[in-house]
Amino acid sequence: MNETVAQRTAPLRARAEIDLAAVRANVRTLRKRAPGAALMAVVKADGYGHGAVACARAAVEAGATWLGTATPQEALALRAPGAGVSADVRIMCWLWTPGGPWREAIEADLDVSVGGTWALEEVRQAARLAGRAARVQLKADTGLGRGGCQPGDWAELVAGALRAEAEGLLRVTGLWSHFACADEPGHPSIAAQLVRFREMVAYAEGQGVRPEVRHIANSPATLTLPETHFDLVRPGIALYGVSPSPEIGTPADLGLRPAMTLSASLALVKHVPGGHGISYGHHYVTPGATTLGLVPLGYADGVPRHASSTGPVLVEGKWRTVAGRVAMDQFVVDLGGDEPEPGAEVVLFGPGDRGEPTAEDWAQAAGTIAYEIVTRIGSRVPRVHVNAAT
Repeated sequence: MNETVAQRTAPLRARAEIDLAAVRANVRTLRKRAPGAALMAVVKADGYGHGAVACARAAVEAGATWLGTATPQEALALRAPGAGVSADVRIMCWLWTPGGPWREAIEADLDVSVGGTWALEEVRQAARLAGRAARVQLKADTGLGRGGCQPGDWAELVAGALRAEAEGLLRVTGLWSHFACADEPGHPSIAAQLVRFREMVAYAEGQGVRPEVRHIANSPATLTLPETHFDLVRPGIALYGVSPSPEIGTPADLGLRPAMTLSASLALVKHVPGGHGISYGHHYVTPGATTLGLVPLGYADGVPRHASSTGPVLVEGKWRTVAGRVAMDQFVVDLGGDEPEPGAEVVLFGPGDRGEPTAEDWAQAAGTIAYEIVTRIGSRVPRVHVNAAT
């Protein structure tokens, strides 16, 4: 019995604490930035690593009326009975491949994105099988060069969608696109894409499409480009309190609060002499006698190997740096002679309130973006959601 109690009260190897109050506050901030538009909370990739279901519920509580995912499987999970997402909330998914679960999506009242004629044909067939009209949003490639319909093919896609609508097989509920460089203020592609989007929307509407929503604004556009808000905005990373880019501002500058704090418990503290090689390849050698701390997180947990010898952590109020290579399950920090107890908290990143590093600090250390830092945290790290009650 005592052993069980000890196990229950022992510090976790690692945890990603998600503050749902921060998610709700961020949604409210974003709604104020786009007061004339509805808000779609993008919760793809398990809510950018924060937990899709919990964050979806928090976003809806704060006023989001749409949810967005990449894959249909992500969207169907939000429609599952145990998810606790109201049936009134619209859910859109946009990353489809041939043979995808179109019928299941139609029967679950999802809005599905179509950016090519192959997808339109599969939707039509699935709608016939389902015996009900699909909700379809036509995606325009206005310059990102990724998903969506090229301007030269737009007339064909619009005509096909209108024929299917006349057959009662679908309802065109939206026209949408995605920016390439909205996180780079003043980039010429922003204005060019906006012009192209307006042209493609005008053509579709001129042919008889009557969309419920038109949308192109992602997080940076929601925060900085009010002319892009149209009927709906689609913030993703900003929901979780992470700035889309340092050029736009810090989370505090934008009125956002980071929701994730990633921490671990020191697994070992030991003395070593000077000249001691640390971790694979001995890319770090102790400059003198010191103490080392073993942090039980590695690249299998999402700690970027590219942050070897650069990633910052907070241990007992002091910044430390990864000593040598990040391994699959662990990394080492040089404690400089300090001797915290095994089990002491190591904070990799958080909001910065206690002087801890932020996700942006890790992004800089790894040569990447903060999106990747939070999204890549692996499934071995439990998500602990706090402040669930409004």
